[in-house]
Amino acid sequence: SNAALAAAGEGLAALRRAHDDGSVALLRLAESQGDLAMIEARAEHHREHADDVVVLGTGGSSLGGQALYALADSGFGPSGDSPRLHFLDNIDPHTFDHLFRSLDLARTDFLVISKSGGTAETLLQCLICLEALADAVGRENAAPHVTVIVEPGASPLRRLAESWGFFVIDHDPGIGGRYAALTPVGLLPAVIAGLDPAALREGAHLVLHRSLNAARPGASDPALGAALNAACGAGAGRSAVLAAYADRLLPFAMWFRQLWAESLGKDGKGTLPTPALGAVDQHSQLQLWLDGPDDKLFTVVTAETAGRGRIVPPGLVEDERLAWLAGRSMGDLLDAEARATVETLAERGRPVRQLHLERIDETAAGALMMHFMLETILAAHVLGVDPFDQPAVERGKALARDYLAAMGRR
Repeated sequence: SNAALAAAGEGLAALRRAHDDGSVALLRLAESQGDLAMIEARAEHHREHADDVVVLGTGGSSLGGQALYALADSGFGPSGDSPRLHFLDNIDPHTFDHLFRSLDLARTDFLVISKSGGTAETLLQCLICLEALADAVGRENAAPHVTVIVEPGASPLRRLAESWGFFVIDHDPGIGGRYAALTPVGLLPAVIAGLDPAALREGAHLVLHRSLNAARPGASDPALGAALNAACGAGAGRSAVLAAYADRLLPFAMWFRQLWAESLGKDGKGTLPTPALGAVDQHSQLQLWLDGPDDKLFTVVTAETAGRGRIVPPGLVEDERLAWLAGRSMGDLLDAEARATVETLAERGRPVRQLHLERIDETAAGALMMHFMLETILAAHVLGVDPFDQPAVERGKALARDYLAAMGRR
């Protein structure tokens, strides 16, 4: 609607001011390169030293790194000589024990990431890992195995790092976890995996620059997206479906879920972010999308897949019902199914938009992340909520601490 677009335009003007006066650190980050040499040096330390790197952290301390690692792990970049990364973002003891049975701790390093330095799950993981590491290599030899990312100031994690002598990278206090994918939080794992951090930042900078310099709100893709979400998301029970048509973009959709939910879900506002994977979810959710309640906005993210992948040899196609597959590649079918999904949703009058990536590389990943961070911040402006806080979750954290304390007294 025009009102939503006008409100997104006001948000854009506010972002311009924030960029100019430096009050929103995220906006200055995209054009900064001052920390890249340090990130690359630290990544090189772990690349030389480890066969496996375990990343401890949850939410924004993990999802950005996972989204970037998915690009490297799928054979993009020089990943053959890179360590394997394991993101332990939950506290399921089964997963933990299963992984540790396969690790050679003498050749395993750890990244411990918590903005506050007080995240219960991450500190518990860290203490358990440190005991295992000290048993394997000796406490006096543990320090080179660990890098900690935590904001400046006193915290349990910083105290732990100082007492063990770990290398510490300061988490920018002005950038919340879910906006931290392009800070060392996401870039250190990405560079360990062989990705180029300057290209990730450059992709983000291109998108930011284009939006800040847009002549009108409609010329800014994030502003348009924010207005579209606000217009389609009025009323209770609405969802924002992000359907990625590439396996390696599914972790990106999971990163988006936190960004959108935690930034906008306030004062009864917000829409439910739903990650989906094409073409798989055509066989599980598409029926509901087309024929169920009209309460979703669809964003379909596609990559250039036509002509990619192995080809069906015509000689093996003996059934004329399969003749249409002869000579076609796997990527041809994925491309055709993505286009068909977008078209059938539109025919049904369901609000749908498509974001197409010519290639999935660092520049594209940085651009995609910055697009959705800006869209989220602008959507918050339209809805009238603060995109940078999460006040409601603090009560549950306090209760969990109380329950844990009570268990110890049984």
